Amino acid sequence: MYRYAVALGSNLGDRLQHLRQGVARLRHGANVQGLVLSRIYETEPVGGPLEQEAYLNAAAVFFCSLEPAALLALLLHIEQQEGRVRPYPNSPRTLDLDLLLCDGLELELPGLTLPHPRMHLRAFVLAPLAEIAPDWVVPGRGPVADLLAGVGRAGVRPTDLRW
Repeated sequence: MYRYAVALGSNLGDRLQHLRQGVARLRHGANVQGLVLSRIYETEPVGGPLEQEAYLNAAAVFFCSLEPAALLALLLHIEQQEGRVRPYPNSPRTLDLDLLLCDGLELELPGLTLPHPRMHLRAFVLAPLAEIAPDWVVPGRGPVADLLAGVGRAGVRPTDLRW
């Protein structure tokens, strides 16, 4: 079994429903165990067109037996099931599922880098993850809580939305 961290985001359509569907499909497709979900945050878009809607973001930590490349393939499939298209970098999306961490593994494969190469720069990733896994050490970077302290929480607001 591997311990994984995944970031979830949506800024098109019924954002909350896309997040919920993403979690449901992940539970079913990966047979996850010990799933812990952060609160849902509303965040300002980073990159992409200026007229984008705000995102809903969250994080999930869980165990499953899938290898990292197989889990990434499943995450991409789930995004497609929720209508994700990629017309250009940082385009708005119905569902974004980013594989952030797998145990303490450092991995470089075509299309997959662990830990996620930009997670340590993104408050919208670190704030939800720090809520549920503050002590998880990002290889080469340090604990999630320390990384969040370094970037701050600007543009990241907890919501009252429920899973």
